Amino acid sequence: MQIKINKLPKSEVEIEGSLEATVFEGYFNKALKKIGENIELDGFRKGKVPEKILLEKVPEIKILEEMAELALGEHYPKIIEDEKLDVISRPEISITKLARNNPLEFKIKTAIMPEIKLPDYKKISQKTISEISEKEKDITISEKEIEDTIMDIRKSRAHKVHMAESVPHEHKEGEEHDHSHEPARPADASHAGEEIPAELPEFNDEFVQQLGPFKDVTDFREKLKVNMKLEKENQLKEKTRLRIVEKIIDGAEIDLPEVLVEVELDKILYRMESDISQMGLKFEDYLKHLNKTIEDLRKEFRGDAEKKAKLALVLNKISEIEKIEPDPEQVTNEVAMILEHYKEADPERARMHAENILTNEKIFQFLETQ
Repeated sequence: MQIKINKLPKSEVEIEGSLEATVFEGYFNKALKKIGENIELDGFRKGKVPEKILLEKVPEIKILEEMAELALGEHYPKIIEDEKLDVISRPEISITKLARNNPLEFKIKTAIMPEIKLPDYKKISQKTISEISEKEKDITISEKEIEDTIMDIRKSRAHKVHMAESVPHEHKEGEEHDHSHEPARPADASHAGEEIPAELPEFNDEFVQQLGPFKDVTDFREKLKVNMKLEKENQLKEKTRLRIVEKIIDGAEIDLPEVLVEVELDKILYRMESDISQMGLKFEDYLKHLNKTIEDLRKEFRGDAEKKAKLALVLNKISEIEKIEPDPEQVTNEVAMILEHYKEADPERARMHAENILTNEKIFQFLETQ
């Protein structure tokens, strides 16, 4: 077999190949046999049609196409291995010459893992961390912040609300906030549809005990302060990590394959559709309301998808260079948690997800210590 590899933009390659005539002809009997196993002719049982009859009834082009499929099915993996191509998409095959007793000539286009040139990510991490201002580093919680948060909680209980709110950080009325680190509270604490007095409820032991497992006002204040501080720490960490990776991505040279962008776009739209469905709406109706098509959304989110694809490639490259791997025991525990919450999840995919999450966390920890 003669092979020529042509590099194309966006980390694609075109494989031009020619399989010599004698080798290609060797697939004739295999192709005829395979066609015979599936063909149905009057007077013959399926798979029992004599070869002579097959040659009369089956067009030669059909046999040649089957020969080409068998030949490339066998030789394509060998080409990938011999040429050391890290393929990441399905091959697009076009046959350029197809005839009996002639070489089989073809072209195969496919995407490969891109070459990535990273900037000095250690220096970037070090510089980014050193540039964090003292004001940003200050995660102390003032008495005023605690009082403001308590006031917001009291206000939220003094109006018709759909969910009891206990907010662990200072915010304005109506602003979205992350509840992942707030004091626990009973799920049935909602006052949806009830008439609630306009005056603020008194902030006392009875009030905080309704919000969750708190002994008294002092206990609530202490736990609220801890949670507010934890949230500030997490916000600072996330902001710093984002700055680091954005600067690394900006300095990286990546010929981004289209297939990876499309995968990220699919993920974004899948999550959006899931969120809309959970709200009890149909995605089609939501699109009509926006007066947009799926293609419109794909164009809108393309920039985000490119960033996500580049981020995954950059983190993967750093883990490869620094030999960063997740702890096997942590992976096992994470997989167990995923399968406990999502009973129908595929265990293998859950493991891949866990390994990815834990590896990325170790990469960020590595960058933060530079």
